Amino acid sequence: MGKLIAYNFTTLNGYFKGRDNDISWHRHGQEENEFAAGNLETRATLLFGRITYEMMAGFWPTPMAMESMPEVARGMNETEKIVFSTTLKTARWANTTLIKTDLVEAVRALKADPERMMTILGSGSIIMQLAEARLIDEYQFMIDPVAIGEGTPSFQGLTRKLDLELIDSRVFGSGVVLLRYVPL
Repeated sequence: MGKLIAYNFTTLNGYFKGRDNDISWHRHGQEENEFAAGNLETRATLLFGRITYEMMAGFWPTPMAMESMPEVARGMNETEKIVFSTTLKTARWANTTLIKTDLVEAVRALKADPERMMTILGSGSIIMQLAEARLIDEYQFMIDPVAIGEGTPSFQGLTRKLDLELIDSRVFGSGVVLLRYVPL
């Protein structure tokens, strides 16, 4: 069975994005960039919902991304990506496949490959649906030392309790804390 990781930046009060999809509160220092680049070296397939995909596809292929975070940008552009959407017409970002079929069944089929490693970036509705279906093997939260007044909670729409066990943590110099959990 393949492995699926949900990776998300989160505020102290549990939001993964602010009003109007604002993520300007993320603290991406050199240390966090090195960590992200290291994660990309695993060559895990990146999974997105439409909104996160459009945000990522609008930034990572740009000269600005290559200048500010060259290793991360290179990894993001070269890595295999899958976007799940019923409304997106095409996926033009390099190495991206668009899947319009049932999310849960598609991910079950992807996980049937024991060698497949996958990471969901952002994509709160995707995470929630796959958490409900018990298809996520690990949750990685980068907790930013900031609270915002409104936004979208990390598990918005979850209909049942999700018990997790902490398996690792790391504190970055910026004050960001990585928490790694597995479902019980």
